[in-house]
Amino acid sequence: MDVMSYQNQAEGFVKGYLLADPCLPYTSVLAGIFLCKMVYDLTESFSSIHIKSYSALTKMKRIEWNNRGISTVHAILISLMSLYFVFFSDLFSDQTSLQGLMVFRSSPLSNFGLGVSVGYFLADLGMIIWLYPSLGGLEYIFHHSLSGVAVAYSLFSGEAQLYTYMVLISEVTTPSINLRWYLDTAGLKRSKAYLINGVAIFLAWLTARIILFIYMFYHVYIHYDQVVQMNTFGYLLVFVVPIALSVMNLMWFGKIVKGLKKTLEKRQ
Repeated sequence: MDVMSYQNQAEGFVKGYLLADPCLPYTSVLAGIFLCKMVYDLTESFSSIHIKSYSALTKMKRIEWNNRGISTVHAILISLMSLYFVFFSDLFSDQTSLQGLMVFRSSPLSNFGLGVSVGYFLADLGMIIWLYPSLGGLEYIFHHSLSGVAVAYSLFSGEAQLYTYMVLISEVTTPSINLRWYLDTAGLKRSKAYLINGVAIFLAWLTARIILFIYMFYHVYIHYDQVVQMNTFGYLLVFVVPIALSVMNLMWFGKIVKGLKKTLEKRQ
């Protein structure tokens, strides 16, 4: 009975406060920042106990190790939500006309997901700037700033949330990228897992950051009559952000292909 009581109280708190429309954008962002802090601490605690090589790392390497734990958890959560809203939910479906134009649709759950993502981008960007350039160079600052602004605008305006989630599906590549770094740091660069991971990164990147972006541009094209009705700033973001990210994705994809070829050549 006590468990059921706590569960009912928790559900009431989520529905009454976290998912309440007036507070939702702000509580979701704070939830994202809190989640980052919690995952960082859990990654540090777990790794110090169960990963032997963790204690031998330098302080900065341990910070990056923990930071990648944050990005991995965020990527898994936001990728699942993005896949749901883009491919399975009726919220943005063309068959659902009673909710108004697709580019202006949103829901408490879609807003909450975007808010958590904004919280992540703020927390991670803060760490990157604070420890610059140990956690990433200018390209990471540019990527996080651009992504954070676009997601925040979609959250607070309610515009183009479908396209925001389409772009956020690209986060599905993050866990494999982080795993590659973990394997390298743990001295497993010549392992079979490292090779499999390289192939997985290639396939995931090609699908989520190349093909899916092409699909998004096509979707914008066939729904341009709706896109053009958006606020000017939102209209520009729909084009500027995906184009800029596409350029970066293609540049990184070239490095992935070269790295995979190099790995395969060494194993022959």
